[in-house]
Amino acid sequence: MLEISGLDVHYGGVHALRGLSLTVGPGEIVALLGNNGAGKTTTLAAASGLVRPSGGTVVFDGHDVTGGRPHRVTALGLVHVPEGRRVFSTLTVHENLQLGGYLVRDQAEVRRRIDRAYELLPRLAERRAQQGGTLSGGEQQMLAIGRALVTGPRMLLLDEPSMGLAPLVVASVMELIAQINAEGTAVLLVEQNATAALGIAHRGYVIENGERVLDGPAAELRDDPRVVEAYLGGV
Repeated sequence: MLEISGLDVHYGGVHALRGLSLTVGPGEIVALLGNNGAGKTTTLAAASGLVRPSGGTVVFDGHDVTGGRPHRVTALGLVHVPEGRRVFSTLTVHENLQLGGYLVRDQAEVRRRIDRAYELLPRLAERRAQQGGTLSGGEQQMLAIGRALVTGPRMLLLDEPSMGLAPLVVASVMELIAQINAEGTAVLLVEQNATAALGIAHRGYVIENGERVLDGPAAELRDDPRVVEAYLGGV
């Protein structure tokens, strides 16, 4: 479904991605692990069109989207939820969700998707008239994911959805991601919390300095001594 092949990205003189290749199949959750600066966020940004690669290709569902405009990539169903939530703080929860449907012409379909988001995220339904900036960190993350769902994703690119959240909230976010996936949406998940990510992922990749250094089924990565030492706290 998503095929990234030989991807190179430069920021000036910095070579951020070095021939990176990975795939995400239909119905999969694939975790992308690595230390800060490894190139995880750049990978998602290049896939969604926010960053133009200097080499390689990005193909989504048979469409070459390499360097494509973000709104065109989104319209194909590849939807990016960036790090930091980025909700519109002065807009209400409901208005934030409505903005998720900006590419959808059928307003009845937008309303249906918003209703479904409220079903999945009842806390948002309770706060639909509340300004986004007044929500807790966990609620803002839920809102960011809910807004992406209104867009109508076939695949979600999730960048650090657990960042800054309490453990119980992290568990709720991961449960939500697993539920969305169970309903048919593929996920490429960037996470510093490797334990949480590998707990719901089918497969995973580990990248260092913009290069893939390890990959395999999530269960095998959880038991790999290199992953345990570097990302799972040595336990």
